[in-house]
Amino acid sequence: MDKTDIKSLTLEELTQEIKGLGEPAFRAKQLYEWMHVRMAGDYDDMSNIPKALKEKCREHFEYTSLKQVRMQESALDGTRKFLFGLADGNVIESVWMEYRFGISVCISSQVGCRMGCRFCASTLDGLERNLRPSEMLDQIYAMSRILGKKVSRVVVMGSGEPMDNYDNLLRFIQLLTDENGLNMGQRNLTVSTCGIVPRIRQLAEQHLQINLALSLHASNDAKRKQLMPIANEYSLSEVMDACRYYFEQTGRQLTFEYALVGGVNDTEEDAAQLIHLLKDINCVVNLIPVNPIKERNYTETGHSQVVAFKNKLEKSRINVTIRREMGRDIDGACGQLRRRHLNEQVGN
Repeated sequence: MDKTDIKSLTLEELTQEIKGLGEPAFRAKQLYEWMHVRMAGDYDDMSNIPKALKEKCREHFEYTSLKQVRMQESALDGTRKFLFGLADGNVIESVWMEYRFGISVCISSQVGCRMGCRFCASTLDGLERNLRPSEMLDQIYAMSRILGKKVSRVVVMGSGEPMDNYDNLLRFIQLLTDENGLNMGQRNLTVSTCGIVPRIRQLAEQHLQINLALSLHASNDAKRKQLMPIANEYSLSEVMDACRYYFEQTGRQLTFEYALVGGVNDTEEDAAQLIHLLKDINCVVNLIPVNPIKERNYTETGHSQVVAFKNKLEKSRINVTIRREMGRDIDGACGQLRRRHLNEQVGN
């Protein structure tokens, strides 16, 4: 019999489970606080839980607690990239970034990815499996336990496509923002997607206050298909309509991620098409100098050209930022550290 994943349960569900074990309901609240507020790594850390209940929990529940496999710290900016081991032997990446305004973490939503974006290392080996809500949460908890600091913002923009793990994503959001748990404000959570249109619309209808970031990366269908296979399934017009719907339902400003690839999508014509595409949308464009991976021959756009691209958009009153490159010296881009680890394992 498969054990229940205790860290993926809501407080109400956990209460029913604990009562079913013949224990008083208040024990569920204690367990929930240990897991989601104090971020306990194991039942043994829970000082006010009776030994007999701990044994019942071990018998009936699976307790997700990620193990650090590797951690790299940037000598440039202090960014830390973690490789965590899962119970089934898979590994996932998470990133810890410290800014003046607080600490942001970027977490993975899947082991690998099946979206096939041409400039991303996460997708090179395909999708292994979805992460459970507990495995998404414990990336945050594990980094906090290790570094002894509180996270202020979470970005679901690591390996994997969050909308391809939609039900687990919603449960993760529910648990992360629960007032009985970590109680993170929804506006401090950003979810990224490459553009799975039906899921964007479904998420809009949840009427949450989370931030949506669309991986756009091209201003016309032809180039987007070249860079992102998902564009063969959903046209830019469909994607943009879904983004407008998200804004209508939530009132949240949209972010469009645009990875500048040298000679591919960084021309003046590309900028002009992007201006036309976004002219009526409340949004910010986040320009990202592409982080080259050895399996592809893409090159990054030069800094002066990035600035010129930014200036052209700003002249048309589009809000633009250039992503600060964090952890460039430590395999900072999605999937790079995991892939290097897997290659080393094969080599051994």
